[in-house]
Amino acid sequence: MKIIESPAELQKETSKYRDQGKKIGFVPTMGFLHEGHEQLIRQAEKQNEIVVLSIFVNPLQFGEGEDLDHYPRDEKHDREVARRLGVDIIFFPTVKSMYPSEPAIKLSVTKRTNVLCGKSRPGHFDGVVTVLAKLFHLCQPSAAYFGMKDAQQVAVVKALVDDLNFPVEIVPVPTVREKDGLAKSSRNVNLSPQEREEAPAIQKALQNGRKMIKNGEKDFQTVKTAVNTFIENNTHGKIEYIELLSYPSLEPVDRPAGKMILATAVKFEKARLIDNLVFDSKGELTIG
Repeated sequence: MKIIESPAELQKETSKYRDQGKKIGFVPTMGFLHEGHEQLIRQAEKQNEIVVLSIFVNPLQFGEGEDLDHYPRDEKHDREVARRLGVDIIFFPTVKSMYPSEPAIKLSVTKRTNVLCGKSRPGHFDGVVTVLAKLFHLCQPSAAYFGMKDAQQVAVVKALVDDLNFPVEIVPVPTVREKDGLAKSSRNVNLSPQEREEAPAIQKALQNGRKMIKNGEKDFQTVKTAVNTFIENNTHGKIEYIELLSYPSLEPVDRPAGKMILATAVKFEKARLIDNLVFDSKGELTIG
């Protein structure tokens, strides 16, 4: 496993592999790796000869009131995980190496961000696509892997690749879950015992909403109300949003058509949990 800190060195190394005709799978992260990240790495290994993992806490995607300095980091743990899973290259750049001066150009996302979590985080996805554009140019991957737990991010990254013609396949990977259905997250450790017992109700509520559509319900407000009621009746969490939108365009829909996403965010005392389901107009689950 090679550890690279220089952007220029990463670009040189990946160019060598591309010249050899080898497929490169890229997993961009901000570190503090957990089982969700491990699933992305495993998927990249299945489909590519070389796997590149980037670990970079990107300051451009942190907004006002979001504490960049206290974002969790554990470089030793991340290296051990990468080595155990057979990662070929870890890219560990510094902020100075990625942004040696104030950027003259920053990308701005104009669609897919005014809903779900993006609604309360203005500018967040601008920072995400700006750093990913740099990383895609440096890594030159055949495919990049993103978890569907953050389905909005996947949708925004698809727009970046499609609109700017990046020769990169975006591979959505299913959400990793606990046995009781709760989406795995580093935030789950902040749940109290009672909250942890209640939290699987979030996924159950979303599944109930999907089944309503599968069974022929066409009134989406009725579906959202049912999801809302189930979460309220089975948890002490505060619902931030419940949305039923087209996917990946994330536009309002008033009847079953094409791919759709049913998503929610629920705030407990010390943890904010997000979850979603993506399915077709007949209520059948799909990935991305």
